[in-house]
Amino acid sequence: MLCLFDLDGTLIDSEDGITRSVQHALSQLGVPAPDDLRAWIGPPLRHNFASLLDHDPIRIEQAVAHYHERFQHTGWREHTVYAGIETLIEQLHKAGHRLAIVTSKTRENALPIIEQLSFGHLFAKTYTPTPDSAHSEKASMIAAALRDFAAAPGDTVMIGDRCFDIEGALANGVIGIGVLWGFGSREELQQAGATALAATPGQLGALLAI
Repeated sequence: MLCLFDLDGTLIDSEDGITRSVQHALSQLGVPAPDDLRAWIGPPLRHNFASLLDHDPIRIEQAVAHYHERFQHTGWREHTVYAGIETLIEQLHKAGHRLAIVTSKTRENALPIIEQLSFGHLFAKTYTPTPDSAHSEKASMIAAALRDFAAAPGDTVMIGDRCFDIEGALANGVIGIGVLWGFGSREELQQAGATALAATPGQLGALLAI
């Protein structure tokens, strides 16, 4: 089976690095940050900044640049691996499953994180959107993975914590499994059409029959 994993909210808890970088970006533009920024984890940055910056394309790009400045310097280190994930990934790899990451992070922000994970080398490929994309492009990234691995949709699973992961899976006829330890709610994942939900990495392993 080809197992595609989201990064933020699925493999790692990256709330601190993301929210502090958002706060930094907004402060540079003199805009107060919302009290709760958890909802910002998952959707594309430009989409989130647009709602606070009157959809001004110049200020949106300034905010994105400020975000990346802090994230690439400090924010990428501000994360923890969810308990049980390392064991799960090692078990999947040992069982012969092919593994890849599909993330809405830019390549420049994602690769340093993945490369320092103790299990990061077990992922054969990492799929990221183009740096200037206004969309998370999960559907197109999953489609690229199916081509690269010559995998059948019915033998592929996309695992993530937000509706974008599930919607991208369904757009490609791929099984979508939602995880409940991340930043999306049970309701969000169910409404998106998740085939199954896992409350722990152990439950996810059982769903994947390892």
